[in-house]
Amino acid sequence: MFKTLSALLFALPVVLGRAIDRRASVPAQCAFLLPIVDDLMDNLFENECGDAAHGALRLTFHDAIGIDPVLGGGGADGSIITFNETELAFEANDGLDDVIDTVGPFFLKHASVLSPGDFVFLAGSLSLATCPGAPQVKFSVGRPQPKAASPDQLVPEPFDNVEKILARMQAGGNFSPQEVIALLSSHSVAGADTVIPGFEGVPFDSTPSVFDTQIFVEVQLRGTFFTGPGGNQGEVMTGVQGTTRLESDHNFARSTPTDCFWQSFVNNQQLMQEQFAAAFFKMSLLGQNEEDLIDCSAVIPPAPTFTGNAFFPPSLTHSDVEQACATAAFPNLPTLPGPPEVVPPIPQADDDDS
Repeated sequence: MFKTLSALLFALPVVLGRAIDRRASVPAQCAFLLPIVDDLMDNLFENECGDAAHGALRLTFHDAIGIDPVLGGGGADGSIITFNETELAFEANDGLDDVIDTVGPFFLKHASVLSPGDFVFLAGSLSLATCPGAPQVKFSVGRPQPKAASPDQLVPEPFDNVEKILARMQAGGNFSPQEVIALLSSHSVAGADTVIPGFEGVPFDSTPSVFDTQIFVEVQLRGTFFTGPGGNQGEVMTGVQGTTRLESDHNFARSTPTDCFWQSFVNNQQLMQEQFAAAFFKMSLLGQNEEDLIDCSAVIPPAPTFTGNAFFPPSLTHSDVEQACATAAFPNLPTLPGPPEVVPPIPQADDDDS
């Protein structure tokens, strides 16, 4: 298990074109990353937008937001790997022990040439390249070794109210409400492992292997039931069987000043891609000086193209939308044919390994 790593140190399958095919465009000082890229894409993610990719993406946020002008913390420095015994004990990081167990051996393999912070954001950036529809994000190397664990209470919780989360994101990274919603695009390729006791890999929307705008559609639907017994902290009723809805997502979709930003991404793939990419890169620089880093964006391959459109899941229509934005109507979307679907759980990385 890699929960004691610090003691050693200090849905949609697709075959992808990779950095090895783009060597001519890679700066010489970034060329050392190419075999690492191939290793992570082939052996960590297995070229799929699955559980390992989802976990690596989640790890970026939980590492980077660990910074505060008063309480301290190093931001995007990889402290969540180096000081994992401390940070994995934080309530908000529940479930990340499995992620560290999955990515830990790959970090150890490449630790002689990659700092923990660089590894976290290389893995996170590459995880996006496995997910159809995801933007190609910028990536830089040169982060120094983390100096200490992040303080506790810096990672927002799904049961926190909108005002508290926005204040934390403003203090930690000077993120605007619109940037916060853009970062939540990552929930399009995510699921809950610990929100519902006894349930793992419960998707947040019906297309967890595609980086699309369905999360912004389905969270806006009227919640009618729970997946599982319900009544769990941070969870509210969902409108699509087999998915779960975070209380924080539900509130962002229905609260000023974020409800119209939330709705603006519905069926607007390009807007979501552009704003997520910008906010994600900003997050990757928290606690760092960009001038001290080397731009190695060329090693990040593009994700498979997504050409689909947003939709209402089977049996659901515009009448199931809980309209919140006061300045624009919710877009008209087609309803998929067929009976109500039950979205299957996301296969877990440890299940795949076994």
